[in-house]
Amino acid sequence: MTGPAATRTPRRPFLLLSIRDDRAASADEYRAVRRFGGLDADELHRVVMTRTPLGDIDLDDWSGVILGGGPYNVSDAPESKSSTQRRVEGELRGLLECIVDRDFPFLGCCYGVGTLGTVIGATVDRSFPEPVGPVTVELTDDGRADPLFAGVPTVFDALGGHREAASTLPAGAVRLAQSADCPVQAFRVGTNVYATQFHPELDAEGMATRVEAYKHAGYFPPETADAIKAAAQARHIEHSSLIVRNFVVRCSR
Repeated sequence: MTGPAATRTPRRPFLLLSIRDDRAASADEYRAVRRFGGLDADELHRVVMTRTPLGDIDLDDWSGVILGGGPYNVSDAPESKSSTQRRVEGELRGLLECIVDRDFPFLGCCYGVGTLGTVIGATVDRSFPEPVGPVTVELTDDGRADPLFAGVPTVFDALGGHREAASTLPAGAVRLAQSADCPVQAFRVGTNVYATQFHPELDAEGMATRVEAYKHAGYFPPETADAIKAAAQARHIEHSSLIVRNFVVRCSR
């Protein structure tokens, strides 16, 4: 990775992997990563894995890989997983094994905890779920020292919502953040491989889009949708997006 450079333009694009089949949510995720990362359209390429097989990925073609969140959980019962989910998880596992082996720049948002955690031997289960909406995140000592969180206060508000989480991390993985109800809100493997349980690419407007997209997906009672949107609007979600920008700036090559 290179040092900070606020006006740096990546010579190689970033790759955004999406598992959101809902077109509005997927498009909003792409726009958010571009906006918070300071990326032009030709600097961020998106593959919607639920629609298109990943194919062969040459990591040397990219500055870094970003994985968005979505409705999948690696801890779903095997018999409940669709053929698409099984394909996506298999493709991601192979790619993440290469990413970890090379210590290649990676930022996994929410679903990244489960997928990356599985590859490195973390315990990923349903012990620490959090409801959809705002969450107060606290950096660990390692998180405060990590360049991914440059400019982020020790305690900050973010947006999230998840059914599964990492209960324990293996030796070698570094816990970077926590919340009251979830002990692993972010972790690092090696120098360049990251996952966050909260959504650094999500603001209140994006939350409203996703609440509508997944209103009937079982994440929350549909009648609470407006309350969730209002709760997101009431919090100052202004620091978590720095994580996306820090990742892009440091990894551009």
